[in-house]
Amino acid sequence: MTLLIIADEFPYETAPPPGKADVLVACGDIPDQVILKTAQAAGCATVLAVKGNHDFSSSFPAPIVDLHLRSHTWGGLRFGGFQGCWRYKPKGNYLYDQERVTRLLDSFAPVDIFVAHNSPRGVHDKEDDVHYGFDAFNAYIQRAHPRLFLHGHQHVNKETLIDGTRVVGVFGIQRVEM
Repeated sequence: MTLLIIADEFPYETAPPPGKADVLVACGDIPDQVILKTAQAAGCATVLAVKGNHDFSSSFPAPIVDLHLRSHTWGGLRFGGFQGCWRYKPKGNYLYDQERVTRLLDSFAPVDIFVAHNSPRGVHDKEDDVHYGFDAFNAYIQRAHPRLFLHGHQHVNKETLIDGTRVVGVFGIQRVEM
């Protein structure tokens, strides 16, 4: 299975996706129309996404499936996710404090592929009071052992293995084979 992952202002008009994919995954801070155009160009009928801290508060249009605190099974794999990032300013969309994320994820069922805007704490972080991860994601990885954890927000293309979970940070566009 080929996943095409986009995150954080993917410039669709100047960089169309390379080749076909089975599933498009958007990790936030991407306009809905760019998600839909990218999915069409890559031949992806299945489009899974979470919102980022720069996204509007409206719901995703069909056929985009919102994974925030929900799961969706495709191709025998269970996907789930969490939107937003650390509350680094008093107002804005999809901003959370560490305690709230912990409460929300405490009962979230295990998934094969976890899709988030933010990273796990200490993984691909930038220490700038905006771009650091959630402790609750580390706890979720230890408890649920997803095979793959995809995130944006940190503006890095980097892969790290944590407790057997492949954590992939995406900035722009990446292909991941499962």
